Amino acid sequence: MTETMPTGAEILVETLIAHGVEQGFCVPGESYLAVLDALYDARDRFRLVTCRHEAGAANMAEAWGKFTGAPAACFVTRGPGATHAAIGVHTAFQDSTPMILFVGQVASDQRDREAFQEVDYRQMFAPLAKWVAEVDRADRVGEYVARAVATATAGRPGPVVLALPEDMLTQTAARPAQRPHAPIQARPAAADLDAVVAALNQARRPLAILGGFGWTAEAVAAYAGFAERHSLPTAAAFRFQDLIDNDHPAYAGDLGLGANPDLVARLAAADLVLAIGPRLGEVTTGGYTRLVPPVAEQALIHVHAGAEELGRVYQADLRVHANPGAFAAALAACSLDRQWPDEARAAVCARDAWRQPVAAPGAVNPAEIWAAMAERAGPDAIVTNGAGNFAAWVHRFHRYRRFRSQLAPTSGAMGYGVPAAVAAKLAAPQRPVICAAGDGDFLMSASELATAAQYRAGVVFLVFDNAMYGTIRMHQEKHYPGRVSATGIDNPDFVMLARAHGAHAERVDSTAAFAPAFDTALAVAEREQRPALLHILLDPRCIGPTFTLKKL
Repeated sequence: MTETMPTGAEILVETLIAHGVEQGFCVPGESYLAVLDALYDARDRFRLVTCRHEAGAANMAEAWGKFTGAPAACFVTRGPGATHAAIGVHTAFQDSTPMILFVGQVASDQRDREAFQEVDYRQMFAPLAKWVAEVDRADRVGEYVARAVATATAGRPGPVVLALPEDMLTQTAARPAQRPHAPIQARPAAADLDAVVAALNQARRPLAILGGFGWTAEAVAAYAGFAERHSLPTAAAFRFQDLIDNDHPAYAGDLGLGANPDLVARLAAADLVLAIGPRLGEVTTGGYTRLVPPVAEQALIHVHAGAEELGRVYQADLRVHANPGAFAAALAACSLDRQWPDEARAAVCARDAWRQPVAAPGAVNPAEIWAAMAERAGPDAIVTNGAGNFAAWVHRFHRYRRFRSQLAPTSGAMGYGVPAAVAAKLAAPQRPVICAAGDGDFLMSASELATAAQYRAGVVFLVFDNAMYGTIRMHQEKHYPGRVSATGIDNPDFVMLARAHGAHAERVDSTAAFAPAFDTALAVAEREQRPALLHILLDPRCIGPTFTLKKL
């Protein structure tokens, strides 16, 4: 018997699976019904999670790629579906995360008529993705999908967008040959390693900065051993604190928003900066003031997986084109003639002083809450967050102890923490997952509570409620004091909202009440495999650890 030729949709699904992409997130749409039908036949080989909003689906796909290192697929319908998903694509681009967004498209014979929900995705996503294309023929689907996986994972990883005309998805074609994709990693040349070792041996006040995508648990462990042997002070780039144990004897802290002034001064005084992996973006560099481009005052060695990033902003003294994990592992095999024990001790002393709890107005002190949370959740806990001043408390007072325990957007996207937590729990069901969210941040993706409940994702959501968009209010008070405009918000009863979704929920109105409430929430989440939420009431004056409103 002659084998029936597969449809474009079936080839798409088969190609994804052949290249190791076995996880997808979606909001279903009629423009790609054929793909949903093909996924039905592959349901034992490909897990598809149905979300409540395309932004949530795209953020889950981004978080999956960030956590696992492998791209996930996101499927959305045309027009509104694609525009909603754009936030996740932007986050994946700025965070260097591999993901593939598939967008249903109008039929080929309706193109360029402004048909129902028609958008030119090449123009729309061009500045947000590594590659954008539209697949016009079923016999080229395999080629396009294979290229999408390769592009998303190569060099500096990032998002790829493929538009799928609905008539193409039902056309048939011969089944293409497939060769599973293996990501290519740039490795440091021997001459580059020799130059790095020579520079470190000459340095009196070096500082390493870790960040970027491409690390492995083995590379993290290898670098940690190297830094400890040589007492090399090491900082984390913005939202990359899980690349080194925050109790490591050479860990100096993170160069994020509201960074420790001592660490900022240490960076300014460094005679050598070894940046392994980060792009050295605006936040890590303090608005490009901690390292001033194009040629920083400090000697700079910049290691990055994307050749196009080296020299784009900073003209480093030495540019090393290498995957950061591969570089760290190779560096760890080298021996230095120098150690910096006095520098490391001073950095650690300043780090520990900086993360001591500070006073906060009202009955709830977020600094003490994070100390209690870390003790109870344990070192394997994964913490996710979106954007807002609440995150300053997380980054300053929570200690990340394990690799891949932090999921947060370097893009500064609100609404990220909730979907990221759902994706993390699905990827690592054996690990505790804690989502930290401000009230405004949480409500941007609160509908994904339903997704967490449906897929039995036992996430603990901590909602810090100060009834305002705190970051904007803080800047408003700094620049336009006494002129409050648009930053106050009236919130729902978060406990009732969570319970309506089948989640366990309690209200916390004092620091002392947090620990027992958290213990219960974590136990319910782990034992019953359902979400739990703590509604934490903050004094409205409690905006951040370094800024307090004087008047309301």
